[in-house]
Amino acid sequence: MGGHTSPEDIKKETRTYLLVFAALAVATVITVTVSYLDLNRTQAITVALFIATIKGGLVAAFFMHLLSEEKFIYSVLVLTLVFFVALFVLPISTLADAVGEHFVMEGVEHGESEAH
Repeated sequence: MGGHTSPEDIKKETRTYLLVFAALAVATVITVTVSYLDLNRTQAITVALFIATIKGGLVAAFFMHLLSEEKFIYSVLVLTLVFFVALFVLPISTLADAVGEHFVMEGVEHGESEAH
């Protein structure tokens, strides 16, 4: 944004921000409208995440100025995404290891209570 000091540049930036604001407002209205549709849970979550991704992309691209950033910023963003995914996948993978296993207390037979 540095170097945009002419009145024409300022008007262009302002117009862009207002258009992005209008798009975000429309997407919010669409989100609320979709919430009233008779969708099953999977469909509703899919549509909501799709709309949220579009809205997040607009915010990141225009309000956070990611469209005009250098390649280094994108490298940092990709690295952040890698760690983000890893922090979700690692705990889930540890749960998947224990699927189907049951906790068994030693010395207690099946159906017997320890409080006898």
